[in-house]
Amino acid sequence: MLTRLMLYLFILAVGAFIGLKGNLKEQITSKINTIQALCLLFLLFIMGIKIGVDKKVLSSFFKLGYQAVILSAFSVFFSVLFIKLIKGYIIKDIKQEVNKNEF
Repeated sequence: MLTRLMLYLFILAVGAFIGLKGNLKEQITSKINTIQALCLLFLLFIMGIKIGVDKKVLSSFFKLGYQAVILSAFSVFFSVLFIKLIKGYIIKDIKQEVNKNEF
């Protein structure tokens, strides 16, 4: 499990390094969103196949679905709440900084 996590983090770091250095051609960077969407759809397709094959998941689908809805609802709610709080704090600091520079 730890080896797989390290592999994922390594791949993420390599991608970030390549993107940071700007070594990608314009043709690739202009199509990053499309490539990302296609990879996400492929991943969801594979996950669906895996769920369909696993009989335990299918038998407890409604219980897991209920828990997933609750978990995702709380995740979205608190993500939006924290973003609003942080955004308000940052905007407040920027306005104070602008006001200091005007005098």
